[in-house]
Amino acid sequence: MDKKLLEKLEYPKILNKLESHAATSVGKALAAAALPSGDLEEVRHRLAGTDEAAAIDRMKGAAPFGGITDIRASLKRAAIGGTLSAFELLGVADTVQGGRRVRRFVEAYQEKHDAPILGALAEGIEELRTLEDAIRRCIDENGIVVDTASDELYKVRRELRSGEARVREKLESMVRSSSTQKMLQEALITVRNDRFVIPVKSEYRSAFGGIVHDQSSSGATMFIEPEQVVQMNNKLRELRIQEEREIEKILQRLSAAVAEHTDPLESNVDLLGQLDFLFAKARLAREMKASLPAMNGKGFLRIRRGRHPLIPVEHAVPLDIELGGSYSAIIVTGPNTGGKTVSLKTVGLLSLMAMTGLFVPAEDGSELCVFDAVFADIGDEQSIEQNLSTFSSHMTNIIGILKKMTPRSLVLLDEVGAGTDPAEGSALAIAILEHIRAMGCRLIATTHYSELKAYAYDKAGVINASMEFDVETLRPTYRLLVGVPGRSNAFAIAERLGLSRRVIEDARVQVTEEDQRVESMIAKLEEHRIAAEAERREAERLRRETEELRRELTEEKRKLHEQRDKWMAEAEREAADAVAKARREADAIIADLRKQAMEEGASIKEHKLIEAKRRLEETAPKPRKPSASPSASRAKAQVSPGDEVKVVSLGQRGHVVERQADGAVVQLGIIKMKVALTDLEPVGASAPSKQQRSVATVKRTRDENVRTELDLRGSNVEEAIVEVDRFLDEAIMANLSQVYIIHGKGTGVLRTGIQDFLRRHKHVRTFRIGAFNEGGHGVTVAELK
Repeated sequence: MDKKLLEKLEYPKILNKLESHAATSVGKALAAAALPSGDLEEVRHRLAGTDEAAAIDRMKGAAPFGGITDIRASLKRAAIGGTLSAFELLGVADTVQGGRRVRRFVEAYQEKHDAPILGALAEGIEELRTLEDAIRRCIDENGIVVDTASDELYKVRRELRSGEARVREKLESMVRSSSTQKMLQEALITVRNDRFVIPVKSEYRSAFGGIVHDQSSSGATMFIEPEQVVQMNNKLRELRIQEEREIEKILQRLSAAVAEHTDPLESNVDLLGQLDFLFAKARLAREMKASLPAMNGKGFLRIRRGRHPLIPVEHAVPLDIELGGSYSAIIVTGPNTGGKTVSLKTVGLLSLMAMTGLFVPAEDGSELCVFDAVFADIGDEQSIEQNLSTFSSHMTNIIGILKKMTPRSLVLLDEVGAGTDPAEGSALAIAILEHIRAMGCRLIATTHYSELKAYAYDKAGVINASMEFDVETLRPTYRLLVGVPGRSNAFAIAERLGLSRRVIEDARVQVTEEDQRVESMIAKLEEHRIAAEAERREAERLRRETEELRRELTEEKRKLHEQRDKWMAEAEREAADAVAKARREADAIIADLRKQAMEEGASIKEHKLIEAKRRLEETAPKPRKPSASPSASRAKAQVSPGDEVKVVSLGQRGHVVERQADGAVVQLGIIKMKVALTDLEPVGASAPSKQQRSVATVKRTRDENVRTELDLRGSNVEEAIVEVDRFLDEAIMANLSQVYIIHGKGTGVLRTGIQDFLRRHKHVRTFRIGAFNEGGHGVTVAELK
């Protein structure tokens, strides 16, 4: 795209911001040279890379680009046989190490997340550890070739240090000598021209002897190399020359190693620059609070609360605009300094940023289009040198745009037709806009001409828009209102400023009737818009309140469910404990019954069975019942001998025999039991009096619910005897004469044990094996007395 056009939309300032976020010189160079692309797939690929980098930067922090430098110039010199300096070689090693760190940084992210674009770039970085190790073995972090770089260097430096020690020792002995001290300016040893010397006073120059290497600025001190150390210094000089030659050999050897890896090193630098560029775009997006826009090639754009990226967030007024759907052109009207030009630049600049692969400062859901070019005529470019007026400069730019634009272009025109006669200017503006619209371009134009409002109102695919102006404060709000044409506020402003009403009315008379109708229509539209805006805000407030209430109710419901689950879990735990306790009690009762059966020869008294039944029922967990009312409690307590009562815990009826302080003795059939008063329930109001008491008798009646057969298959003998004993008692109480005991055929052990028990039972008259149609040898039929 045209460089001048990019400058109009302030695109270079965005690149400057982007460059500041790059960590390497290669990344900075890529940022400074970034240009928009007109290819949809390329733009999507760029944005996908930025999105991956933003995700990594958000989750893992800044990528480790430290130590990476642009070593491509050094690589070129090494490739043609040049010798690199120690610092250049150290730069190569640092870049190799930095590339390895960046690769592992991206790979660590890829272990849990998908990042195909950055992953492919990182995978292409070669580690080259052998080359790095070779350089670091020879050069330390300060860029100095170490003694161990070669055996020869180690030998030379050892001799060099030994020679220096001897020279210093010789000179120190001279300095300490009493005959020499008076001739010295200071008792110290220094170096001049790589040779050890001592400072001698000028007046003793001839007496001291030796070679003068330097003198002080005042001339009072001469730096002299004594004759005694001249040969020793010469030897040191020879050793230093050998050292330099050996270092040169080492650097040549390392440079040759670098030359062998020129291609992968250049590739690493390029890949690291691209990664740095992507992470710079991610950091810029974070700074601008920008988001990923959707992209299309259909000429449609929808910006939701977009902000100009160069205006601070706290001062920017968000822009909502849609273009390319129901309408392809927008005509924006409004007062000067109302924000029309900023709106134009925002649309153009956000489009250029997205086409470069940058996130845009707008809300999620924004969608932009990939244009083949963005053209803009913005600002006053009158030129004295070219003798161009404002109108001429605008026309020159517009003519250039009309020649270059295509149906896939975005055209932004500021103050179209301005700078000339209003009648001719408005006519020319309408003609230009119609030509651009007919071409199929997407168009946004700003103007002051009322005629363009009517043009936008009449033409299909063209819509009016305006910059909102607060008449009360006489200030623009910088809000773009699409669908509402701007109205003239001159009369309202003049009246607010204190201009006489008579003058204002005279001015109104000068306005044509058609213009008055247009202004009246716009005023009504403005009133309706303000009312609709107020209703929308109220609806938004109600919606937020509803959502808040819904959230609170959802939270309350969640808490209730959690509390219910907690209570249920506690209840289930308590029930399980109660059941476990009941089972232990039941096992104990069954064990007692078996023991009694063995001791009493299977003849258990009826009161013992009732007591066992009561104990079993007491062990079963029962739901809590509401406490009885005081009146009910008193009714239970008001029992006297002879009253018919029901023992609640047993479900049996009987008569009160004796009333005691803490209970009552109750006759239940042939047994008597002491029962608590709270466990008694009076039956009927007409209980027999003390004079009419008689002993109750048990009458056996047939109960339809009593079983006539007992299935014991799978039980052992002891369990079966307990069950048979209980079964026979029930049958006798129900006045049954014959029962069937199913024990199965099996080995016959269970059948024999049951028949031995029946043989001894006092209520069994006789028993027999079942007939063919009664189950045969698997059933024993007992006849009861």
